[in-house]
Amino acid sequence: MKRNFSLAPHAMTRLSRGVALGGLFTAGLAMSASAQALTVISFGGASGDAMDKAYYGPFQESTGVELTPGDYNGELSRIRAMVETGNVSWDLVEMESPELARGCFEGLFEPIDWERLGLGDALIDSAYNDCGVGTFVWSTVLAYNADELEAAPSSWEDFWDVEAFPGKRGLRRGAKYTLEFALLADGVPADEVYEVLATDEGVDRAFAKLDEIKEHIQWWEAGAQPPQWLVAGDVVMTSSYNGRIAAAQEEGNALDIVWQGSIYDLDYWAIVAGSDYVDEAYRFIEFASQPENQAVYSSEIPYGPVHPDAIAQLDEEQARRMPTHEENLAGALAMDTAFWVSYGEELEQRFNAWAAQ
Repeated sequence: MKRNFSLAPHAMTRLSRGVALGGLFTAGLAMSASAQALTVISFGGASGDAMDKAYYGPFQESTGVELTPGDYNGELSRIRAMVETGNVSWDLVEMESPELARGCFEGLFEPIDWERLGLGDALIDSAYNDCGVGTFVWSTVLAYNADELEAAPSSWEDFWDVEAFPGKRGLRRGAKYTLEFALLADGVPADEVYEVLATDEGVDRAFAKLDEIKEHIQWWEAGAQPPQWLVAGDVVMTSSYNGRIAAAQEEGNALDIVWQGSIYDLDYWAIVAGSDYVDEAYRFIEFASQPENQAVYSSEIPYGPVHPDAIAQLDEEQARRMPTHEENLAGALAMDTAFWVSYGEELEQRFNAWAAQ
């Protein structure tokens, strides 16, 4: 029986795999890796540090494959430029699901050969994608600095209440997440957000809600910025990736998370089309998908593993900090990848025009 939980819908259909559970990797990938370099690009920060401990170093030591890590902010345009010019310098990239789906449609990523990968049905269902292999579950949450507020916020409605909670607040510069949070703040139930946002009236409603606090918003682009701003007192509340806040908490900062109204999704490994190191990329993905390695990653930063056996290797305190914990999923919103593939470009253009005004 599969062990999984339900996550967001995906625009790309799941491939029919028909793979037995046995066997970690095919013999065809067990090639000599001397003098070969694999470039792995992630979102960096605390997650990148966790990947270094759980994946990068152990993978190099185990396989002998030279690995060069790097980071970026998820710009699909950079990958598109590489593929279109034939100058591919990145081999394996961490992708959010909407960008993965768009890039897959455009032919920017190698289709995943699940039989070649050899993971069978070991992962949660949402980890399987035509062009990507899920690696962890994360949330964008409301975070705040408890030292800067007399009372704790409990919702996005509170985030919008600048009288009860005065001060700057941070939001990611872009339509994705921002429009959902605006509708949640305007009273739209979580299970109706994408239905409302798929209408012209719903989009107008979200931007009208953003107008209410536009002058109070400090826009962030890199995941490291929200916790830095909270610690420095630049903002009193902000949207943020839950793992970045957890890392700041472990450093002794009085930051806290509101899980109600959070948005959760998966990040995926995708192989850039035209990579010279496809074999090595498959070897890395297989290595990073093993439960013992995923448990190390999730013990370093509280992003939920996609291999269920990894959860059993975490203690209760660690498990409770994951987006996948049942208490944290209550009232959370699953990212609708299909929605953002269909409407993302249009909404991002409108957002950019609005933000520039």
